[in-house]
Amino acid sequence: MPRGRYTLHDPHDHTPLAEERFQCAPGPSGWRYVATTTTPDGAPRGSVDLALDALGRPLRLELRAGGWQVRGAALDGVTWVRTDPAGAEATEGTVRAHAFTGTSPAFLVATSRLLRLTPSAAATRVRLVTFTDPVLAPRTVDQSWALVKREAHPTDNGPLTVDEYQVTALDTGERHTVHITGDVVLSAPGIELEELESPPSDFA
Repeated sequence: MPRGRYTLHDPHDHTPLAEERFQCAPGPSGWRYVATTTTPDGAPRGSVDLALDALGRPLRLELRAGGWQVRGAALDGVTWVRTDPAGAEATEGTVRAHAFTGTSPAFLVATSRLLRLTPSAAATRVRLVTFTDPVLAPRTVDQSWALVKREAHPTDNGPLTVDEYQVTALDTGERHTVHITGDVVLSAPGIELEELESPPSDFA
């Protein structure tokens, strides 16, 4: 069960945004990731709880940030309920999309699990619903994912397989690179893995 810490920063000017302390693990029905986030000065910022089924679809999502809360799941595409800080109103949404995404590294792992790309495969288009900080506002985005290469790196615990993905935002054409090993993101724009207490889990 990997446990560790990511730092999140603005991918353009590298302004620190948050720290995310996480733990994750595969299970008989899929994969689960739970995390708490804090601001750079240590104040509570929010939390993430994401559970996937064996095919990589979101069984359950719960996000908290800035007093806002989102609960969602895969249902007729993806469906969610967003609650305001006062708890007085809740708004529902449904989009014909494949899954969710957001600022947490969990969503990069989840999308890679959903697509199950191989290095020889063509780029795959995926539609996702993202929840933007700090008010968890929903927005639909289209991306293209390609697995550029897969390399095994020797470690004291045996070879570590690292997948390099090229992710393209189809509305702007902006491209970036994501490195994932098992269920841990090694690097991505705005994300750095700072601590890892145990090796990543092997989905295979």
